Amino acid sequence: MRKLIESTLVTLDGVIEAPERWALFDAESSAYSLEQLRNYDAFVMGRKTYESFYANWGQVTGNPYIDRINAMPKYVASRSLTETTWNATLLGPDAPAAIAKLKERPGKDLIKYGTTRFDATLVRHRLIDEFRFWYMPVVAGAGRRLLEHVDTAGLDLTLTDEKRFQNGSVILTYVPR
Repeated sequence: MRKLIESTLVTLDGVIEAPERWALFDAESSAYSLEQLRNYDAFVMGRKTYESFYANWGQVTGNPYIDRINAMPKYVASRSLTETTWNATLLGPDAPAAIAKLKERPGKDLIKYGTTRFDATLVRHRLIDEFRFWYMPVVAGAGRRLLEHVDTAGLDLTLTDEKRFQNGSVILTYVPR
């Protein structure tokens, strides 16, 4: 059974908004990101993430990381979209059931970037198998926060791994109990 892994860039003060402004990627962390991306068959995302990623990366070529993202299938949860492009498929009216079916298919794991409002549904239905919080050694001061708008009352996490980088960032991996 495939896992749904959520990977989120976070500042030291818990901000996840606009990582393009503060995320520090050097050669080591960039290589690691590309290596990790090869472990996944497809993306799971909400409408806003889908639209933002498509706007920023959909037409970009020549970067191995972005080329891999552009080639991967994407599964989008949306109540307002009626069609998609960019190798994307709408999950339909019952996104949790659709994701559960995706997880049952053979293949590599599924990846979701960032914590969004969609996480309220994913956490409530216990569909996220692993959280990877990639903390960057910066303070943003303001912006949307990690797990904002998500009821985490029943979310009990266990730290299972940590990865440190020379640029001062660290990935902390947690699994729900």
